[in-house]
Amino acid sequence: MIFVLIVITTVVAGWSLVAARLEQRHVRAPLVLVLAGVVTGVFTHSHVAVTLNSEVAQHVAEVILAVLLFVDATELPGGRLFGNDPGSAARALLVALPLSLITLVLLGMVLLPGLPVALLLLVACIVVPTDFAPAETLVRDPRIPARVRGVLNVEGGYNDGIVSPVFLFALILVGTDSVTRTPLEALGTAVPFALKALVVGFLLGASVAWLINKAERAEWMTEQSRRIVVLVTPLLAYTVTTALEGNGFVASFVCGIAFRYVRQAPVRRGGASAPHASDFQLIEDTNAMATMCMWFFFGNAVVLAMEEGLHWPTVLLCVAALTVVRVLPVLLAFLGSTFTWRERLMVGALGPRGTTSIVFGLLAFNALPDGRYADTALYAMTLTVLGSVLLHGGGSVLIARSLTGSSGTGKPDSPVVAVRS
Repeated sequence: MIFVLIVITTVVAGWSLVAARLEQRHVRAPLVLVLAGVVTGVFTHSHVAVTLNSEVAQHVAEVILAVLLFVDATELPGGRLFGNDPGSAARALLVALPLSLITLVLLGMVLLPGLPVALLLLVACIVVPTDFAPAETLVRDPRIPARVRGVLNVEGGYNDGIVSPVFLFALILVGTDSVTRTPLEALGTAVPFALKALVVGFLLGASVAWLINKAERAEWMTEQSRRIVVLVTPLLAYTVTTALEGNGFVASFVCGIAFRYVRQAPVRRGGASAPHASDFQLIEDTNAMATMCMWFFFGNAVVLAMEEGLHWPTVLLCVAALTVVRVLPVLLAFLGSTFTWRERLMVGALGPRGTTSIVFGLLAFNALPDGRYADTALYAMTLTVLGSVLLHGGGSVLIARSLTGSSGTGKPDSPVVAVRS
């Protein structure tokens, strides 16, 4: 474990020193950490499975996902639930996303006929949600229309929160031990989990934000203490909800939404207002460091998955997840919208996978019984994210150029909203 920590800290420090130079060449932190994880995994392959399939790794992944969901929920452009273009965002989240999940399950029934539908739904929850960690520059690329970038940002921030209760339902349904549950039994377990999460997440998010507003008006807080309380808020929501036997992930997501709407920039007696951005500085930096660690362990997972060799039906399923399973539902969802066909194709084609898929995949690998089910979840996650890193990370500029017909001379502008890296 000490050796792993040395490698992670050394690689992160090295990347930090040359981050600007590497990003000019479209080499981002996820790719660097994946390569480091692969190299480390090759030399420590006998310990990779034990490290990934452990209670400690599971809890770390859970905490990271809780923070990610909270941060995503607070990144709402335009001060609206679905951003500046709520209609288009709703099409992507409430129509295209469910269609993608259903399409992948149906395709999985054809390509992997021996697996239960519950496991295929679990795999769909792992590989379908988008995340811009491998291709963050896309959302500030001027070659892509602003409203396309806006939809992609809102979708990337919300889809993991929407998918998380479905993920829990599928995990309960497929069974975490030798006893499996019927769909009605699984639903009877998942629904109370989600309801508790909605209540606890909303109350905690709104209450903490209200208390921050009051404390800041009274000048009882420092800038550092304000950043610290924002950092612990999703952890509080997750742990309290889990202790009450609720879905901590949904609670963290709802907590972020409530926090965003209640939090204000109180005016001090001297007339200066506290900037909203400073509230999230610490949690965003912590989030960035945590996701770097997840990308490193993803590199370890690549080594573990590749030891089994290529299973072509699963490879085809993962390729489809990055292409037709994403593009076709988006095109259907945007029928009748004001988006041009080229813009619709952009929304469908520019859907990278990243940290969300990694965390869901590791959680499934830990929770499922050892054997084919757990291996399938890890294998599908690994192939999909690895394909996305190559397709959307290294090839994102080419995709944007081909879809827009641009020569690629423009420089990235400021992002529509901040996105995690």
